[in-house]
Amino acid sequence: MPSLHAFDVAVFGAGPAGMGAASAATGLGLSTVVMDEQRAPGGQIYRAIETTPLTDRRVLGKDYWYGTALIDEFARSSAIYEPRTTIWGLARPRKDGPWQIGVSRDGQAKFVHARHVVLATGAQERPMPIPGWTLPGVMGVGAAQILLKTSALVPSGRVIVAGSGPLLFLLVAQLARVGVRITQVLDTTPRGRLRATWRQWGDFALSPYMVKGLRLALEASAKVKFERHVDAIEATGSAHLEAVRYRVGGREKWIAADMLLLHQGVVPNINLTAATGCALEWNALQDCFRPHVDLFGASSIEGLSIAGDAAGVGGARVADIQGRLAAFNAAFALGRLNSLEREQRSKKIRRELTRWLRGRAFVDAMYRPSMNFTAPEDRTIVCRCEEVTAGAVRRAIRTGCQGPNQLKSFLRCGMGPCQGRFCGLTINALFAEERNIAPGQAGYYRLRFPIKPLALAELAALPQTPQSVQAVVRLPAPSMQNDVEHRSSSPG
Repeated sequence: MPSLHAFDVAVFGAGPAGMGAASAATGLGLSTVVMDEQRAPGGQIYRAIETTPLTDRRVLGKDYWYGTALIDEFARSSAIYEPRTTIWGLARPRKDGPWQIGVSRDGQAKFVHARHVVLATGAQERPMPIPGWTLPGVMGVGAAQILLKTSALVPSGRVIVAGSGPLLFLLVAQLARVGVRITQVLDTTPRGRLRATWRQWGDFALSPYMVKGLRLALEASAKVKFERHVDAIEATGSAHLEAVRYRVGGREKWIAADMLLLHQGVVPNINLTAATGCALEWNALQDCFRPHVDLFGASSIEGLSIAGDAAGVGGARVADIQGRLAAFNAAFALGRLNSLEREQRSKKIRRELTRWLRGRAFVDAMYRPSMNFTAPEDRTIVCRCEEVTAGAVRRAIRTGCQGPNQLKSFLRCGMGPCQGRFCGLTINALFAEERNIAPGQAGYYRLRFPIKPLALAELAALPQTPQSVQAVVRLPAPSMQNDVEHRSSSPG
């Protein structure tokens, strides 16, 4: 990747949204670069689809293998693909100028320029902090699925799966298909949730998700014992996980365990969008922050689009469509299409978007996490980087801490290597609970670049401007230096 190379469009992320955006953008005649941290395209949902050792297609399921068509289309496009590339900075020095993108690849930092940026950074697992979740032997369902897809590695011994959401059922079914004997599933979906979602039943029944979801739930339930309506969980052990304590119906129970897999849904990965300054809004149904975007993915910042789960969790099919809509928006913003052409050429995929979004409200309402797990008990570590407990956060709030950003000064929450990725929503929930305000009012961390860890050696090796050199070595400005030299050489 040449330094300071200029493109029409730069796409961050090579999941379904990023690949869809790149394929559509190049089809519209826009020079496009796609940068992604992984070694191959696919994102999390289609991770390792070209290299997975799981050759039996029944294990990962039909939806996973649908990704081969997207990857083939992406490979045929003229987009420049840059894998193993981390984006750590994004700025637009002039409003009418190109974006300056700081990236790092193979230990070298450099800049890329693009006229329009599409953020397709996907989703991440919502944190599920419980007492003992930092013990060896406790990990996220998403991490377990990565190991399954990339290396066919599966948990062994006494395996417990806990939480709620479609991904939990999917992993349980996938592990059962390869012979893993899961001891028990602790389903944390609150009692009465199905009755509470009756308004969304109609859309869900007409959606592409109903039959697939029911089959998956029935398959998982038939192969594994489920404990329903669990409202408290604790991982116990000295040096590693030994047992799981949980509460259901007011009764405390205990079960021996070697591995505990946690999950309570996924949320948009907003760190990059927040650091860039995009306006965020609270999504009450999905119980998380998301960037404010329009139908075509245009954010509150001119020249910056957001597509796929990074803009609001909708699934892989929705992400692909939203990536293509973001490409149409980029073409419109760059003057390649007028508004009428954008509307006409995107009409078909907008209809598809409506189809794939149908039923999503039921899924979001059904598996919205319980406050027992979003605002955990006092002894639970909520900031893993700085080992800060929920009790310490509550005490700081009671002493006058006004919000997540001030909490950094009180307790260093959000200042570790993850920059709040694994504690941001929990801190938000604790502020909302303690101050008795809506989560949207409680706020979120203020994020700054570099958004990912960057070695000082990489930063020092970046091309330097005369102004940056001058700031470091404290030389006079070039015009002043020239004037001094001129006067010193003059007679008299």
